[in-house]
Amino acid sequence: MNSAETLQKKDAYTTVFPILFAVCFGHFLNDLIQSVLPSVYPMLKADYQLSFTQIGFITFAFQVTASILQPFVGNFTDKYPKPYAFVGGMLFSLTGIILLAFAGGFTTILLAACFIGIGSSIFHPEASRVAYYASGGKRGLAQAIFQLGGNAGATLGPLLVAFIVVPNGQQHIVWFVASALIALMVLTYVGRWYKSYLSNRSFKRNAYNDLPIDVSQRRIVISICILLLLIFSKFFYTASISNYFTFYLIDRFQLSVQQSQLYLFAFMGSVTMGTLIGGPLGDKYGRKIIIWFSIVGAAPFTLMMPYCDLTLTCVFSCLAGAILASAFSSILVYAQELLPGKIGMVSGLFYGFAFGMGGLGSALLGYFVDKTSITFVYQICSFLPLIGMVTLFLPNLHKRKKVKVTPE
Repeated sequence: MNSAETLQKKDAYTTVFPILFAVCFGHFLNDLIQSVLPSVYPMLKADYQLSFTQIGFITFAFQVTASILQPFVGNFTDKYPKPYAFVGGMLFSLTGIILLAFAGGFTTILLAACFIGIGSSIFHPEASRVAYYASGGKRGLAQAIFQLGGNAGATLGPLLVAFIVVPNGQQHIVWFVASALIALMVLTYVGRWYKSYLSNRSFKRNAYNDLPIDVSQRRIVISICILLLLIFSKFFYTASISNYFTFYLIDRFQLSVQQSQLYLFAFMGSVTMGTLIGGPLGDKYGRKIIIWFSIVGAAPFTLMMPYCDLTLTCVFSCLAGAILASAFSSILVYAQELLPGKIGMVSGLFYGFAFGMGGLGSALLGYFVDKTSITFVYQICSFLPLIGMVTLFLPNLHKRKKVKVTPE
């Protein structure tokens, strides 16, 4: 019996940590590769005399393939499970990185962006589904571990580009092929476990997957719309910090670029910690409570931050980042529990929407900064978390009982 089969034979409600950490590492490598593209924009723009319009088309191509395709991929694999789908997705990302390393012009760069986006759109819904199945009922913890890998990859990618690619040239992007190859091995291991899990009777009778909830179809649709609105408010605000915080600090407090980057790093670290802590808290205290906490807890800090001195700005931004990020796992798992038979579609919809809102937020905020001022935009954005008051209209999902599956 191989290791994947051994893991699968455990009690259906045991959290399978080796698989969770494997998909976390796969998420780390996927998002690391994904972050390479925007990180090399300045180099590509200078080398090929690209206009900002062309850079915008590259970003659009990447976001369309990485965001819009995700729910369709998830919906297809809900109906026709493909245990090795994310391996195929990583092959797309591998192809994209090779194309980007040896691209000789705008068209090839655009094609590379599409391949990387397609790879991401296949990876996220399927890997999130595996985290759900390997959770053993601790779904918030599982999604937090999974999301931790993505946050770490997105943070480390630009640093590696700065040290490896920028000093040596575009072709050194090929070093990131190593990340894709390692990911292929890790995801193949996960795929073996996933295939074995799908074939097991405990999966087909798993009470966590099959029990319907006592909520009408109309209420489910309204609830999904509310959850997407929450994602909009959180990721739009987070985009204002992650993309423009350094400019805000330089403009308001006359910091150097290096000093402002340290404050941004502190904020990104707080987001990572909030994501990791929020998932288990959702398991323990309930998803809706954690979603409420992310609104009531973050709003005072976001509202006060634009009027504070440098020290409090740093402290409040970190607190707001951690509290806002704590709800993402709860929002996703809450949506998965609303539609228990459509785990892939829900995961793809929410990851794709979150990614899309981050990109849209960056573009719109940049436009308004040009038209007004960055300080004014931060004052307006400080009200975004209050949109989360719509959480009031979310139903209280009935807690399901564990049904112990007797191995046969």
